[in-house]
Amino acid sequence: MKIAIIGQQDFGKAVLEAFLAQGDEVAAVFCAPEKEGARPDALRAAAQEKGLKVHQFKSLRDPEATRAMQEAGADIGIMAFVLQFAPQEFVTIPKHGTIQYHPSLLPKYRGPSSINWPIIKGEAETGLTIFRPSDGLDEGAIVLQKKTPISPDDTLGTVYFDRLFPMGVQAMLEAASLVLSGKHTEAVQDESQASYEGWCRAAEAKIDWAKPIDHVYNLIRGCNPAPGAWTTHNGKKLQLFEARKSLFRRFADVSGKIGEITDITPQSFKITAQGGLIEVLKAKFEDGKKANAGELAQATGLQPGGLLGS
Repeated sequence: MKIAIIGQQDFGKAVLEAFLAQGDEVAAVFCAPEKEGARPDALRAAAQEKGLKVHQFKSLRDPEATRAMQEAGADIGIMAFVLQFAPQEFVTIPKHGTIQYHPSLLPKYRGPSSINWPIIKGEAETGLTIFRPSDGLDEGAIVLQKKTPISPDDTLGTVYFDRLFPMGVQAMLEAASLVLSGKHTEAVQDESQASYEGWCRAAEAKIDWAKPIDHVYNLIRGCNPAPGAWTTHNGKKLQLFEARKSLFRRFADVSGKIGEITDITPQSFKITAQGGLIEVLKAKFEDGKKANAGELAQATGLQPGGLLGS
């Protein structure tokens, strides 16, 4: 097939390489321009190394973007990790239209941080959707979906890098093949089941120690590795990454105040939460590097009895 890829970064690069590996022709690659000082876009760099035609428009609404897509003469457009808005006059140009990847089971978790939020909210399952891009936000007809469980100890990193990334690359190949062969179906999204979540950034990643332990633990793993759930210690931002939880089984097991560091080991430090203990294995102060939590505590003066969130 002859394709046009619209995307960026490592996922876009992996999708590009997967189509090339199966012998498809890439007529054009569309990437958002890099911001000043940012690292080179992985998709752009890979495409240019392979001698492919690369376009970087500030907006896909630009008439020049429309003209470039028309000149590509693609059978199908492939949108792989796209943060730019792609209007209908752009995505409908390829002979068989365009398909787009989204890392959630649409219509649930529309929006830009759709991998973080199912973990943060304690969901037991997530997945990916290949759909037809519309002018709405992640609202187009569904072509294909794949599901994956979320284990109690999964993090953003394990769900994405271990499953949704490789599954997504293969799903794009599968969906494109179905569309070109006319064997696909298109299901309208059920708006009664739709949900939207915005960005998961620093404000959303702040730990409220008054919340139940499951809420705190899910926030930590849903923000690991980014943006990093955080609290404060003596006014300094402290990010918590790898962690474990243990529940209090008896009232006699309860030790310390909520948010209090109750124990420090060579590998970790433990914090009392509502209903149990959070054992932190990796952490980072705002002016330091991510480190073994026990070593970080020793190096920075964290002590049993210290209160977090202060």
